[in-house]
Amino acid sequence: MDNWVVAMMLGASLFLGGIALIAFMWGVKNGQFDDEEKYLNATKFDNVEDLNDAVDKERKKEELRKKNYKPE
Repeated sequence: MDNWVVAMMLGASLFLGGIALIAFMWGVKNGQFDDEEKYLNATKFDNVEDLNDAVDKERKKEELRKKNYKPE
């Protein structure tokens, strides 16, 4: 009775899944998921003091986040 609905939904999902797979493969081939900034950020800090300052700032952010977190 409603077999045509199941067949239509299955066909539509396979079609849309195929489009998504093709789009994903195109993105991988064209480098859409490459993180070029990752390698540039490694040279962001000139010396050890700058790196230590960045670590201290991250640590302070995390402490503030924990301090301001209030469970409901």
